Amino acid sequence: MKRRAFITILGGAAAWPVASLAQQPSKMRRIGFLGTSTSAIMSQWTAAFVQRLRELGWIEGRDIAIEYRYGEGRNERFAEIASEFVRAKVDIIVTYATPAIAAAKEATSVIPIVFAAAADPVGTGLVASLARPGGNVTGMSVQFTDLAGKKLELLREVVPRLRRLAIMANVGAPGAVLEMREAQAVARAVGLDVATVEIRGAGDIAPAFETLKDRAEALYVASDPLLNINRIRINILALGARLPTMHGVREYVEAGGLMSYGASIPDLFRRAADLVDKILQGAKPGDIPVEQPTKYDLVVNLITAKALGLTIPPMLLSRADEVIE
Repeated sequence: MKRRAFITILGGAAAWPVASLAQQPSKMRRIGFLGTSTSAIMSQWTAAFVQRLRELGWIEGRDIAIEYRYGEGRNERFAEIASEFVRAKVDIIVTYATPAIAAAKEATSVIPIVFAAAADPVGTGLVASLARPGGNVTGMSVQFTDLAGKKLELLREVVPRLRRLAIMANVGAPGAVLEMREAQAVARAVGLDVATVEIRGAGDIAPAFETLKDRAEALYVASDPLLNINRIRINILALGARLPTMHGVREYVEAGGLMSYGASIPDLFRRAADLVDKILQGAKPGDIPVEQPTKYDLVVNLITAKALGLTIPPMLLSRADEVIE
């Protein structure tokens, strides 16, 4: 059922308690949680993960100790945190997004790694196959590359005369690069002119919009932790440039983006907790198939649509899982 909500963007961060692993009782199982962005951005996702663990009988502070660390979208920080968890000899590392998963995999071939979401785990070399991942890694696949065509289809419903498309991606994120290439191929196949915007750091975002003047009529954003952290800035600049935006994660739309279509990330974190439960009970991660999403959300921001002078087709609104107004 579609929910209509007015969402206000608030600053601030949700502080997560961090306890020293060395002080935890030995009976507790220890989880190293490598967050890719910030605690505030990931708060709903971590809450979903912890809630599901609780439902499965794993109570934080009683049965498990979770050490939370956040990399703030920086690849070098992911490697530092992963190495810290290896030195601490945690029982499992839980993370999200290809750069952080790759950093954890590089740091250890022994400690089980569960990823709550990876853009294309086979295409980026994180696992051998979805059915038999092998090694010490398993998790949930969001398959962003498979959704590129659907997202462009939805964008063209809103901008029916679209001819020039910009695609923005962090080229330091392998999954985002694969999604960018797929979006390019799909866009060109339907006759769109494509301008690619390659981001390597937060400082590249504002200058990128300068290069798009008179070159694009809409913006497709490939999701990754760096762009997620900077999603408010991206959406403000896109609005100033009169560019409707398509995203893969609903948080971008809550932050002022026009639309998103993709897997429900909180749902994936809940399901990642099921994989953690299996491993804590003795299963080997390499024997646990990588799972794919079962719940996809279409989110539309009518406030942004109005600011852009766009009318969202009623049929599209009727299919939306959430409308922000």
